[in-house]
Amino acid sequence: MGTSQKRAIQNYRSRLSERGLTRFDVLGRDADRDLIRSLARRLAEEGPEASWLRAPLSQTIVGEPPKKGGIVAALRRSPLVSANLDLARPRDEGRKVDL
Repeated sequence: MGTSQKRAIQNYRSRLSERGLTRFDVLGRDADRDLIRSLARRLAEEGPEASWLRAPLSQTIVGEPPKKGGIVAALRRSPLVSANLDLARPRDEGRKVDL
C-alpha cells in the first residue's frame, strides 16, 4: 500500500474518531450481513431510536439478571389490588373414609 493510501486511511479514521465512531471488523454469517450493518448504522446515529435498541440488546447479550422485585411490582400494578377480594377459604378436614 502506498504512502498516499495509508495517509488517506489515517485521515478517514481520524475523522471517524472525531465523530465518536470506531471502525471494527465482525465475523458473522453472510445471511446476517445486512442486519448487522443496519443495526450498526442505527446505533451510530445516537438518537432516541439508538437508545431504544441499545437497552434490550445489552440486556440480552450481556445477560444481566433482571432486577429483584419485578413480580411484586407487577402484582402491585394489578387492577385487582383495590378490588378487596375475600380470598379466605374454609378450613375443612375432609370426609372420613373407611378403608
